[in-house]
Amino acid sequence: MTTPAVNTASPVVSGTTQPSSTSSSSSGSLNSAAGGTLAGNFQTFLTLLTTQLQNQNPLDPLDTNQFTQQLVQFASVEQQLKTNDQLTALVSLQQTAQSTQALTFVGKTAVVDGSTAALSNGSATWDLSFPKDSNLSVSITSSTGQTVFSGNYTVKAGDNQPFVWDGKGTDGTQWPDGQYKMTATAADSSGNSVAVTTAIQGVVSSVDLTQTPPLLSINGQTYTVSQIKAITS
Repeated sequence: MTTPAVNTASPVVSGTTQPSSTSSSSSGSLNSAAGGTLAGNFQTFLTLLTTQLQNQNPLDPLDTNQFTQQLVQFASVEQQLKTNDQLTALVSLQQTAQSTQALTFVGKTAVVDGSTAALSNGSATWDLSFPKDSNLSVSITSSTGQTVFSGNYTVKAGDNQPFVWDGKGTDGTQWPDGQYKMTATAADSSGNSVAVTTAIQGVVSSVDLTQTPPLLSINGQTYTVSQIKAITS
């Protein structure tokens, strides 16, 4: 909404003489409000409105509807500015709460949605969830995209079932520590596809509070607090 401009030059009504004291008072109000807030301009507007109504020609009154509309617009804008200030304060409090919550996760093992896990000391763990009993096919690739392991399993329905890989390839080769990605597909006994949800576990090593929302570092990758599904002991 465009704030209506205040007409500092009050209409001169024929047949009336505006008192010099009133003119001086109005001018002083305008000067004091210069560079002030909208609230100051709002008071100036009321002063001008009152002065004009006091000095109008009874035989040719001013349009009060226009004054009323301007008054309502000023009040609406003033209220909107106050609302914006309150929203800014709420956002600041929310960001502080997010930062505080994120800091409590440092050093803890978190479960987050994802398919890339870190192989460390010959062990990498994924958490798989299945809505029904399924035949599972797993393929694990290295950071360069090379397939290092694949296998087929029969699994029961359930959430967050750990799949632990010892770092050995399909041919028995021991792969070095690093980031490895799992691709998991499943089908029921009738051959129909079953949705598989893949999550990873990792220790929260650090938190970046310069980002909004804060980012947690897990296994060399970053996640938001909302992506954490669980905290394990």
